[in-house]
Amino acid sequence: MKFVDEVEIQVQSGDGGNGCVSFRRVRRNPKGGPNGGNGGRGGDVVLCADGHLTTLLELRFPQAVFRAGRGTHGGGNERTGAAGEDLMLRVPLGTRVIDLERELEIGSLEREGQTLVVARGGLGGKGNTAFKSSTRRAPILAQAGKPGEAKRLRLELRLLADAGLVGFPNAGKSTLLARVSAARPLIADYPFSTKAPMLGVVSVGEYETFVLADLPGLIEGAHQGAGLGLQFLRHVERARVLVHLIDLGPFAPAPPLESYRMMHAELSAYDPELERKPTLVVPTKIDLPEARAALEACRADLEALGHPIVPISAATGEGVELLMRRVWALVREARAADRDTRFGDASAGEERAEEPS
Repeated sequence: MKFVDEVEIQVQSGDGGNGCVSFRRVRRNPKGGPNGGNGGRGGDVVLCADGHLTTLLELRFPQAVFRAGRGTHGGGNERTGAAGEDLMLRVPLGTRVIDLERELEIGSLEREGQTLVVARGGLGGKGNTAFKSSTRRAPILAQAGKPGEAKRLRLELRLLADAGLVGFPNAGKSTLLARVSAARPLIADYPFSTKAPMLGVVSVGEYETFVLADLPGLIEGAHQGAGLGLQFLRHVERARVLVHLIDLGPFAPAPPLESYRMMHAELSAYDPELERKPTLVVPTKIDLPEARAALEACRADLEALGHPIVPISAATGEGVELLMRRVWALVREARAADRDTRFGDASAGEERAEEPS
């Protein structure tokens, strides 16, 4: 399945039905008074988070307008029109919703089953029964239904991963993901072989698992859109733990310490909060003699950064098991902190998140 992490869509909620002008006409009561019913409300357009989805591909229809049902008109005998049918669109967890016309974030969908109303249906118009009074015994007016809302939205998917692999192109991220999980990313000797994020489930021990993401290669200027730029950094936001892979091979694009500082600068420029994420620094390709020599030369400088250092060779597997145990320990701590933060949040049980006015 093709990975799509950003789409623009048009949505249209349903119009409300018109109110009815009607009078009761029965034998022995020819002037029975008004009995026109109200129109039904229009349907809402609702996004629903579905944990089984991993891409926004199902919504990638540039010319389509996603429409909810309109309310039917009111009828005689005070019959209220039927409400329009809501339109429910399924999206993956981690989807952020932006109103393009107002340049405003409407909300994001983080939990399984969470819903967000992105376009509210129009109210139904009142029938002439609603206008009856002691001084107006036979009103001949009714309201038209209110029109629904039309919006242009951008949906951005930010992957929900426990840990994310970050690093320059060809640092060995795809090779590592393929070794520790059942994921099969493209692995090649040229840069940018990973064009889209990939997820793998890593087993630790007998029963514990966590989700590891192979994220597209970071280059200098990514926070300004260079390379895969913002597409890459959007997914880094959602990872609980960052795993910085530093290429020690003979064709590495920069010295180890400079590689770390450049990656750190890009992450900080995009979002200063990324500096606070638990981080592991992972020198790679230590199966190569040149890489081992480089590791000995720079180990003290890397340790001075204040993050745990775990050298590995994704090709031979050296150090990989230890790395996964270290990642799991940080993921477990981050999950516990998330649970503590969310405990007692009254809004967590709401079925529909309210759109800001």
